[in-house]
Amino acid sequence: MRSAVTGGRQRGDRAGKLRIRQLEVMAVIAVQAGVAAALAAWLARDLLGNPNPVFAPTAAVGTIVAAIGQRTRRTIELLIGVGLGLVVGDGLMFLIGTGPWQTGVIVTLAVGIALGLVGHGGTVVGQVGGTAVLIATLSPVERNLEIPRVVDAVTGGVVGLAVVSLLLPLNPIRIVNRAAGPVLHTLTTQLRETGRALRDQDSDRAWRALTALRSMSPDVERLGEAISGAQEVVTIAPARWSRRRDFEYYAQGIEHLKRLINDCRGVARRAAVSMRYREPLPDCLSDAVEVLADAVWRLHRQPGSGRTREMVRRRALKAAELVGRARREGVGAYGDAIVTQVRIAASDLIRVTGHPADDAGRLVGNAAQRGESNGQANEDRDP
Repeated sequence: MRSAVTGGRQRGDRAGKLRIRQLEVMAVIAVQAGVAAALAAWLARDLLGNPNPVFAPTAAVGTIVAAIGQRTRRTIELLIGVGLGLVVGDGLMFLIGTGPWQTGVIVTLAVGIALGLVGHGGTVVGQVGGTAVLIATLSPVERNLEIPRVVDAVTGGVVGLAVVSLLLPLNPIRIVNRAAGPVLHTLTTQLRETGRALRDQDSDRAWRALTALRSMSPDVERLGEAISGAQEVVTIAPARWSRRRDFEYYAQGIEHLKRLINDCRGVARRAAVSMRYREPLPDCLSDAVEVLADAVWRLHRQPGSGRTREMVRRRALKAAELVGRARREGVGAYGDAIVTQVRIAASDLIRVTGHPADDAGRLVGNAAQRGESNGQANEDRDP
């Protein structure tokens, strides 16, 4: 009962911290949007002489609230859409005139042309349609809309990019850490569940762990978006250029982390199958899976720390040594598949910490051989 209460409290604490980090990012984006809207409206009205600068702050806010990692692309798409909408709208209005039915025809053809060129919906198509509407409905009563519309689009887009890159850039490492947290937490939890399932010969528990690991796709997608966002920040924000090396380390590690997710799914799947066929397994095999979970947990607790990377490497090698011992004690076909999968996972986890593939494979292979030859895994002590 006490352990259940403690586990629940820890999960609540983690969820609370994650929510706080999310609120921090939301607050920064909200402030960025407000600052960008104010600057764009001021520039368009007071410096560029547009008495009704509606589109400039709209474009600035649209750039800010675009998904992190897509702001530069969204600004380019916005400008392309406005330009294409002006060309198509003016051309069609010259041919068929103005009026309600002409507006419908102009918008239909403008959006159709945009879809034909782009191939899918999005910012470009939306801006083409919106600009075509303005041209078809307002041009008869208000002349020379084209230049203010383009100027507003450029002003808003540039101001939005300036705010996110110069005035209030997000921390790229925090972006990645925030997105990696749920992934690492799920890996840790379900690896521990798999280890306990092996120890208790509970096949249902192993299948539940596998199901949870297979349901990680949304978190993995968010992690990919975070990498894209961090890449954008370190590219366009001078204040964050000093973090480029740190980002490159994280980006490379994330690619190996995605492989590790598949490895862990393989461990859970093979564990569940081995128990379905009631194949006897040595206790050190479940120990190896739990040690692997401990290595992932350490990566989750203090990502990027040199001491953390060393401890992750040591725990991963401990897991490899334990599966070597399991092979020495004797495993069947399914148990041997678990051994192989744990070794692959240990190698990919070491690669997450920055080791090259050949080095990681050699370290894991040597550790497994020690386990097979000694029959006893050496205990690692935390420094």
